[in-house]
Amino acid sequence: MRFLSGAEEKEALYYLKEAAKVAKESGCLRFKCGSLIVKDGAVIGRGFNSLPRNLKAARCLKPDLPKDFKSDRSCCVHAEQRAILNALRGSPERLLGSRLYFMRLDMNDEIVKAGKPYCTICSKMALDVGIAEFVLWHDEGIAVYDTDEYNRLSFEYRD
Repeated sequence: MRFLSGAEEKEALYYLKEAAKVAKESGCLRFKCGSLIVKDGAVIGRGFNSLPRNLKAARCLKPDLPKDFKSDRSCCVHAEQRAILNALRGSPERLLGSRLYFMRLDMNDEIVKAGKPYCTICSKMALDVGIAEFVLWHDEGIAVYDTDEYNRLSFEYRD
């Protein structure tokens, strides 16, 4: 992981703010998440978190799952998953070597800075399609992770 600066940071900030706009489309009742996948200055995939098509629920978080449940505790398709699916429909050949930008908003549409990488579902999917990097906005600055590192850190995460 490295923190971005200069022109690279400015470019990343632009895409992160665009991902925040996509997050506003989320139907999640807990957090609104948005992702963009960018290759060579072009957005090739976009996605927001929400329930799978045709499902309705009063709450996204499943409170009845045991604390040691070893998978995703929400009922939403993740923003990263939707962005990957979107890119696969439109530009599958461009995914190799791309960069994924992720943003989270609270229910007032305010930006929530990212914590440590933790989602192995999304990290494995990104590895499988050839995404090269993940970008997260931390309190300390905008960080870029090699997808292999992001995946490793996701598996190491403990809450």
